[in-house]
Amino acid sequence: MRKHNLKSPIDVAISLGTYYGHELSRPVVYTQGVSLSGRLRLHELRSDLPDPSSEIIETVSEYLADPSAMFSDDNGSANFAGVCWADELASSTDDDSYLDLLRFTADLFGSTVEDGIFDSDVRVEDFFFASTMLGRTFRSTGDSRYADLLADYLTTCDVTLQANDLWWHCKASPYFWGRGNAFAALGFAEALTYLPQDHPARAALVRTHLRHLSGLVNHQDESGMWRQVVDMPETFLEFSATAMIGYSMVRGLRLGWLDDKWRVVVDRTWDGLSQRISDHGELKHVCVGTGPLTTLDDYINRSYTDGLDDRGGAMAIWFAVEME
Repeated sequence: MRKHNLKSPIDVAISLGTYYGHELSRPVVYTQGVSLSGRLRLHELRSDLPDPSSEIIETVSEYLADPSAMFSDDNGSANFAGVCWADELASSTDDDSYLDLLRFTADLFGSTVEDGIFDSDVRVEDFFFASTMLGRTFRSTGDSRYADLLADYLTTCDVTLQANDLWWHCKASPYFWGRGNAFAALGFAEALTYLPQDHPARAALVRTHLRHLSGLVNHQDESGMWRQVVDMPETFLEFSATAMIGYSMVRGLRLGWLDDKWRVVVDRTWDGLSQRISDHGELKHVCVGTGPLTTLDDYINRSYTDGLDDRGGAMAIWFAVEME
């Protein structure tokens, strides 16, 4: 039997919170935003730990003062998702001005799928970027327009979900990139977190999500990790994809759209991932930033980083807190 790592999720989360979630640079981007959210969630879970709210207020103060200057004309959904901490900071500070910032950013996605910023190439990254922002804004405002726009968008995306139950990166890049599939899993998990139980699209979205997760399980390495190209066991074990998939599954367990049979998969995922996190926040094999690539070899040969990495660290702290 493989020896399990003795690191507890809460110990890992506390350690990661030391190294991630302390800045929100221009351009604002989801990786740093998720880390800020992770630190707020950690304190909500463990109120005996130092409250990061004051530090985060200072970190984001320039954006609250002038939301219109937060993004440039060439920024897109990855930047907008960098505001995913706003509702959690509003909750921790009782300051609803952060909800105004959230709504301002969500409105940048547009009012309809056809007229909004959604890419006709169906990039899986947008599943997460849209879900985390539109879902949170719906929950904080009660305005059903945001839930309906999110549901309309996700129900149009399954043209790139393939017979093996994995997602292409996008139409132009019909390859099963690891972090791409993780973005899809995370996007659906975020959507189901916020969409009301009686929303007419919810049942179909749950079915699509479960289909995808079942496809992913077929390719989980014995270590608990997923790979750079999901269906190619010769490619490297990739950190960020594993963290995001693990988070998506444990969120589903906690909120009830996954049953207990998934627990063994989640535990195996945590075991594999936690062994790749050092006590100093250093991570092993995080794929570098990757837009749509031309060939399968481009994905196979894509480089990775070892050490401190915002992409991996952000998703790992979310996963660790959710596990706890």
